[in-house]
Amino acid sequence: MSLSSHIEELRKKHQTLSVAVEAAQRSPASDDLEITRLKKQKLAIKQEITRLSTH
Repeated sequence: MSLSSHIEELRKKHQTLSVAVEAAQRSPASDDLEITRLKKQKLAIKQEITRLSTH
C-alpha cells in the first residue's frame, strides 16, 4: 500500500468516526464513555494523518 492510499484510508476512517460521534451525541441513549472512546480514536487517526503527511 502506498503512503497516499494509506493516508486516504485513514481519512475515510476519520470521517466514519465523525459520523459515529455525531450520531452518538444525538442519541438520548448514548454512553458518554463510548463517545469519549470514539473521539480518542478519531484524534489518534488525525494525528497519524498529520504525522504521515509531514514526512
